[in-house]
Amino acid sequence: MTHEDLQIDGPALIVPNHGCAWDPLLVAMSLRDQHAYFVASEHLFRLGPVSRIIESLVAPIPRRKASTGTDTVKACLRHLRAGHSVCLFAEGEQCWDGRNIPIFPATGKLARSSGATLVTYRLEGNYLSIPRWGKGIRRGKVRGYPVGIYPPEVLRTMSAAEIEALINRDIHENAWDRQRENPVAFLGRNRAKGMERALYLCPRCRKIDSLQTERNRVFCSCGLDLTYTETGFFEPPQPFETIADWEDWQKKELAQRSFLPAGADGLLFSDPDVSLSLVKSGHEETPLGQGSLCQYEDRLICAGHSFPLREISNMADVLASRLLLTVQGDYYEIRTKKAANLRKYLEIWRNR
Repeated sequence: MTHEDLQIDGPALIVPNHGCAWDPLLVAMSLRDQHAYFVASEHLFRLGPVSRIIESLVAPIPRRKASTGTDTVKACLRHLRAGHSVCLFAEGEQCWDGRNIPIFPATGKLARSSGATLVTYRLEGNYLSIPRWGKGIRRGKVRGYPVGIYPPEVLRTMSAAEIEALINRDIHENAWDRQRENPVAFLGRNRAKGMERALYLCPRCRKIDSLQTERNRVFCSCGLDLTYTETGFFEPPQPFETIADWEDWQKKELAQRSFLPAGADGLLFSDPDVSLSLVKSGHEETPLGQGSLCQYEDRLICAGHSFPLREISNMADVLASRLLLTVQGDYYEIRTKKAANLRKYLEIWRNR
């Protein structure tokens, strides 16, 4: 990776785009001897000995996904006003398809009220090197650098909405636009492995969860067979040239329920062998059971527990194997050990 050193006088709120799990380490390389507190997903505090090592080394600020995030914002403000720098991946999650998503709305207000310098930071090539759905590293060019440095006196002249627009502009990253303009090879023996965790619908037979991957191929029993090339494009380029094109299509098809056979009985789809737990304060987990995860039009059933969609106030996915949800103030985690695609459940909830 190539990076530019970041030298800042006083506390700073650093906001990068988020394309892979290693992004915090990539940003930290630019900080050199400067220290920053990184906001991290709450699930990292529930990994036993690994969590204790992480906390002792970097003391991250926890953020509960599938929640309002109010406590996280308050913790960030405390650190910034105490003179510490904070790194916040304000999109809230790694991108799945090479295109970053808009930052969450509280970011502009946080930057404006913190009294700290705002630094926008862009990472390029990170998604293609270590995609969220993938396994292993694809060797290629990754670059990180600050885009803009905005002192507090400048931020005070702007509204929260203007600051958010500025951040979204500075950290905007589309891997496919960049690859079309300046193609870079990302080398690996299993480039497509794990892609079925991102893609859940076959464009040829319209079946859900029928896709498989092996080495550099994504294929289906219906005859679909594509190669994921070193530059990240599909060969042949039909029906889709990129994962982003496939993502846009499958979201529309899922909303239209085109995958359902005639006479479907109300069950949209399901996955076996998942576990359900209740996550309490202090990062404590209470196991609630194991079983199947079933999606109906109006409810989600997991290990015998039913969650009406109207009662789920927030939902998010973590890594590629965990689904988090807040239901009437309680915080739950659904976990799978297999290569089940949990994204389709999140998409149904978002379009309920």
